[in-house]
Amino acid sequence: MVNKPMKRAHHEENPLPFVVPHRSVPLMAPFGWLAEGWRDLWKAKQVSLVYGWAVFAISVLVAGMAYLMGGIVLLITALSGFVIVAPLLAFALYSVSRQLCEGKEPSLPHTFRAMRKPAANALVFALVLLVIFMIWARAGMMVHVFFPLEGQPELAEITTFLAIGSAVGAVFAAITFAAVATSLPMLANRDVDVITAVVSSINAVLRNKPAMGLWAGMIIILTLVGFATAFFGLVLIIPWLAYSTWHSYRDLLDVSQWPILEAPE
Repeated sequence: MVNKPMKRAHHEENPLPFVVPHRSVPLMAPFGWLAEGWRDLWKAKQVSLVYGWAVFAISVLVAGMAYLMGGIVLLITALSGFVIVAPLLAFALYSVSRQLCEGKEPSLPHTFRAMRKPAANALVFALVLLVIFMIWARAGMMVHVFFPLEGQPELAEITTFLAIGSAVGAVFAAITFAAVATSLPMLANRDVDVITAVVSSINAVLRNKPAMGLWAGMIIILTLVGFATAFFGLVLIIPWLAYSTWHSYRDLLDVSQWPILEAPE
């Protein structure tokens, strides 16, 4: 009876820190994350390809609807906003990375069962990203108001529209990237609240600006490759980036103080 109050008092005196301790990584670290992610992709080839084709189907459907509803302007806005919502598409794949780290054979049933526990945090995150995406979509339409593309626009008009739109979109993308860089893998792996995960992610990004700037550039280039291949490239690129992000999270944050989420049976 005496020990229990003492344990509670000790826990209250030594609570978990608000921000997860970060590690400093070298500039070229993102190349290592991509290499490790590529190895994981082929270790979990079946699960990765099934998931990749699902992302491909969703991307084609959304792009088609955007073009039918708003033409080329809404399509461009939707594609640029893909960077904002894409991290959620990879959320389930962090469970695959965890299974690989534990020496297990990844499977789709196990992967989706593992997502039940962090589902509430994931929904909160999804709502936040949805709000950001809607604001970005509205901002994209405002750019179209001031720089309209009507009829058969000339190259100069298209270039101006894309330049202004990219500048506006870069602000939203930078905020989103800093918030999700390590937070989603942590939510999928550790018993942590959304605020701590997001603040820790932003802190890790700000403390490793050169490496994370390079990492953001790599993500943008690979995503553009996926678009340039009529979304077929996303079949491999989304799982590849998901597994690479998992390795970046393990490099950037020291999460040893936070309890591991229990794996499903």
